[in-house]
Amino acid sequence: MDMDTYEEVTEKFKISAETNEGHHKYSSKEGKGKRLWKKVKYQLVEYHALPAYLRDNEFILGHYRADWPMKQTLLSIFSIHNETLNVWTHLIGFFLFLSLTIYTATKIPDVVDIHPLQHLPDVLKKADLHKLQEELLTCLPSLPHFPDLQKLREELKTALPSLDMLSSLSRWHVVELLYNCLPQRFSHGNQTDDCVLRSMKEEVANMIAPLAMRPITRWPFFAFLGGAMFCLLASSTCHLLSCHSERVSYIMLRLDYAGIAALISTSFYPPVYYSFMCYPFFCSLYMGFITLLGIATILVSLLPMFQSPEYRTFRASLFLGMGLCGIAPILHKLILFWGSPEALHTTGYEILMGILYGLGALVYAARIPERWMPGKFDIAGHSHQLFHILVVAGAYTHYRAGLLYLKWRDLQAGLGKKAHSQSQHFTGQAVRSEPASSFNTIWFNDQSECSFVINAQLPAC
Repeated sequence: MDMDTYEEVTEKFKISAETNEGHHKYSSKEGKGKRLWKKVKYQLVEYHALPAYLRDNEFILGHYRADWPMKQTLLSIFSIHNETLNVWTHLIGFFLFLSLTIYTATKIPDVVDIHPLQHLPDVLKKADLHKLQEELLTCLPSLPHFPDLQKLREELKTALPSLDMLSSLSRWHVVELLYNCLPQRFSHGNQTDDCVLRSMKEEVANMIAPLAMRPITRWPFFAFLGGAMFCLLASSTCHLLSCHSERVSYIMLRLDYAGIAALISTSFYPPVYYSFMCYPFFCSLYMGFITLLGIATILVSLLPMFQSPEYRTFRASLFLGMGLCGIAPILHKLILFWGSPEALHTTGYEILMGILYGLGALVYAARIPERWMPGKFDIAGHSHQLFHILVVAGAYTHYRAGLLYLKWRDLQAGLGKKAHSQSQHFTGQAVRSEPASSFNTIWFNDQSECSFVINAQLPAC
């Protein structure tokens, strides 16, 4: 190989090497650029860089997530941003109420020594229903002709021939019928009629007494716990996922609003049900009204404008107005049971709950404290986080009030049995001898737990 050929080959090799080196450098820079672009894409941004659907609070200036992929959005639950505490305050609250629900389901029914339901057949076997019915049929013609007595006479004539063929539960309904149809006293009857009536009512009361320790139904209390858990979990999910896309944000916000409405509505159930279970009209009125109001609120929240920042005050006012509807049943309860320690105690809890919820709504609407120092509370301490904490505190306060309602009504049933065991008459005076018995009611069954009110004041025979 001559010198010219050697130099030519060497030059080509250098050019090729430089080309490869340049290509390698370009590839390295391109890969590094992609990694940097990916890193920049998922980093936190400031308020002015947010898409319109994520702009809600101009006083929180930075640490926003925007249009993140779902995987990174889910994993951000473990990272620091301005929604971290919003997610965790209500997520911890959800697990708190889940634990309270389990505790309530497994422990609270043991508040009183419940008389086992399996004793019902034994009670009915000992009850001489035939004798009671025959005595009533004999006495009724001599008593005034009231509609209730006429109904009772017809029911007894129908039930008497087939009494032995009825199941235990059906036979117990006969006993309930006997008690419910008998009036407290006759306005125009003589003393003999009143004595016969009292004798009949006492005999029926003696049959009922062994079952007086049954606990009242728990469904209104569990409805509240379910509403609280749904609200807290929906809120936590909303704050975690809303940064993914505009569509997901729209869905999550509607879920969040539905959760708030559910919490407020179901919060009415325990106080209304347990306060007015002896007044079915008012119980149905209050519970029906707040349920319809909750549904209407959810429907209004479906409107796109409902989530816009300029409607923040309207949203807070709407939910606050729902809560203020509870003033009417609370005042009504106090009128009915004024002087009862339990009524006053539960009202105290409800006032505290209202203060916590109201303060939370005020902080949320006024954007306190970040409006005073924008950017200083981006990570911790801004209004929405304080609002979340106050909501959990208010819901827990209501849980404590619910426990008082359960204990109040359960003990009322127990006091009815205690009065019977002490050979006292089942009268309003006897029942009121105990402090927790201002309801003057003995509970019977799940369909009508206020089937009879024993408060007759009859003259002595």
